[in-house]
Amino acid sequence: MRWIGLRAAMLALGVTGAASAQETAGEPGAVLYERYCRQCHGDAGQGDGPAAAPLAGVLSVEVPDLTRISQRNGGVFPMGEVIRIIDGRDGARAHGGAMPLWGSVFAAETAAEAGDRATLIDTRGRVLSLALFLETIQR
Repeated sequence: MRWIGLRAAMLALGVTGAASAQETAGEPGAVLYERYCRQCHGDAGQGDGPAAAPLAGVLSVEVPDLTRISQRNGGVFPMGEVIRIIDGRDGARAHGGAMPLWGSVFAAETAAEAGDRATLIDTRGRVLSLALFLETIQR
C-alpha cells in the first residue's frame, strides 16, 4: 500500500510524463540510471549506449530502447515487471545470462554499511526509483 501512496504523490507532483534524462538530472532514479544503465542503454535510454555496439556480437538480444517499454506493452507501463527485471527476479537474457542483477549489486553496496533491514529498504528504494525514472522517459 505504501508504494501506491508514493506513486500517487509523485503523480500529483507531476513527476511522471515524458521527460528527458537531462530534465530529470539530480532525481534519484536519473542518478542511478546515469551510473548503472547509461553505458548500455544510452543517454536517452534508446539502447544506443557506448557499450551497446561493442557487445552486439556477444549479446543474444539487442539492448532494448527503454523509452518504448509502454509502447511495447499496449500503452501501459508495466511497473511490476520492470521492477522484477531490474532487481533480477525476472531475468533479462541479454548475454546468455541475466543482465546485471541490480538488486544484488545495490544490496552488496549497502550491506557493508547497514544491517539486513536497512539493506533491504535501500535496495527496494533504489530499484523503485530507477523504475519510476524509466516511466518518466516513455514516448
